[in-house]
Amino acid sequence: MRAFLAAAFFAVLATPALADRAPAPEGAEAYIVSPSDGATLSNPVTVVFGLRNMGIAPAGLEAENTGHHHLMINMTPDEIVLDEPLPATDQLRHFGGGQTETTLELPAGEHTLRLIVADYRHIPHDPPIISEPITITID
Repeated sequence: MRAFLAAAFFAVLATPALADRAPAPEGAEAYIVSPSDGATLSNPVTVVFGLRNMGIAPAGLEAENTGHHHLMINMTPDEIVLDEPLPATDQLRHFGGGQTETTLELPAGEHTLRLIVADYRHIPHDPPIISEPITITID
């Protein structure tokens, strides 16, 4: 019986734990200031981020009611694993320095952009703070 209990205990320790998600402040909202939804643009494209009812803090700095932006390019929220740190990819750009804008070079065509805010560990808040999508066209 002891061997069984010990094996069960170590199995639990070996199982990756889901991260505790920081609570989203009441009324927190991410949004894209510019460009406007439906805009037709040429490269390079500057995207300006907005955030209401919470503060910006760089990754690695734990502070209540803060987070930093991540830009989703041609992704939907259902592609995000909310209980894990967001991966840095070409489609999911990190702004862990607390940046509030970026300049992008995008291929010609239509692109959907949205923001998701994450805590100091790059883990989305609970509930997640995700902007409404905007669609832009690069000519």
